[in-house]
Amino acid sequence: MKKATSWIKHGAALALGFSLLSAAQAQSWWKPPVNLSWQWQLKGTVNTSYNVAAYDIDLFDTPQATINALHAQGRKVICYFSAGSSEDWRPDYSKFHAADKGNDLDGWPGEKWLDTRSANVRSIMLSRLDLARSKGCDGVEPDNVDGYTNGTGFPLTSATQIDYNKYIANAAHARGLAVGLKNDVDQLTTLEPFYDFALNEQCNEYSECGGYSVFTSKGKPVLNAEYASKYRKNTKGARDKLCTAMNAAKIRTLVLALDLDDTYRYSCF
Repeated sequence: MKKATSWIKHGAALALGFSLLSAAQAQSWWKPPVNLSWQWQLKGTVNTSYNVAAYDIDLFDTPQATINALHAQGRKVICYFSAGSSEDWRPDYSKFHAADKGNDLDGWPGEKWLDTRSANVRSIMLSRLDLARSKGCDGVEPDNVDGYTNGTGFPLTSATQIDYNKYIANAAHARGLAVGLKNDVDQLTTLEPFYDFALNEQCNEYSECGGYSVFTSKGKPVLNAEYASKYRKNTKGARDKLCTAMNAAKIRTLVLALDLDDTYRYSCF
């Protein structure tokens, strides 16, 4: 009995050691600072000349050489992919089942909402996260993670969205990747503990920026992009007012072209 107890204790110690090792490994991903400077370009040849700490670029379309060049410059690389829609031009598009694909995304040809409850969809997203890790991405920006607020064609709910978004965040962290919460403004408080940063489009235009204090108050950056012509043209000082307000809120705002192709960029920081 003593010998058996000894082995049990030894096994328990090993299990504890592995548990602690796993916990340490789980803490090894990049934690971006609240004052992160950044650039966002998803189309065209990436302009790597901006003096910023991080670039947000397309996971599939960006050549490995570009990621390597950014790292050589000391930049962090955030890799974009859609976690909530299928895009018929992506190399893994054929892996989605017909039942996984729902209604079209309004204004985005070739793109359909996904049933984020699907085990197959989740498996494909794990492969995308594996790709991000293999390409050396420091973090990821999963897009379209607020399907439950849209007409997806599926009975998605707030609860199914939270479950999926936690799943994506945990899977990213398990691969040593930082992860950003894209839009999904109604679930910021619930999901903040699982995400390292937030990325928002047009919260100023739609008066939705206030909730992001749940991120900035924890020292997590909020990356904001605005596209309205009044900000681009600085109509009646609109851009000046935008930057003053966003800097006061510790939100990192860029005014960009809607196509995110680097044809226009104005930084508030």
